[in-house]
Amino acid sequence: MTNDQLTAILAERVMGWRAAPDRFIKPGRSWTPRSRFKPFVRLEDAFLLLDRGGCACLLSITSNGVFTAEVHVGGRTGKASGEPKARAITVAICRALGIEGV
Repeated sequence: MTNDQLTAILAERVMGWRAAPDRFIKPGRSWTPRSRFKPFVRLEDAFLLLDRGGCACLLSITSNGVFTAEVHVGGRTGKASGEPKARAITVAICRALGIEGV
């Protein structure tokens, strides 16, 4: 599954947005362009998913620079390592939610 497809799933399941071809429709009929929500790239968007998803998260970095994110959502755990940090956090969220394809 592509990052764009995974982002659309996360936008719908976590953020409560509806995916349209070039934008995400938010509650109240406001919207944001797809290019403005990139949780696999932008750390602030990954943290927004953590906040909105009611996730507990443990972030760590080893002495050799490997970044690890462990996310807990409703009794499920997802874990991912690597760079960039936003990608590791978002992949961990996907795994905790049981989203296949990451």
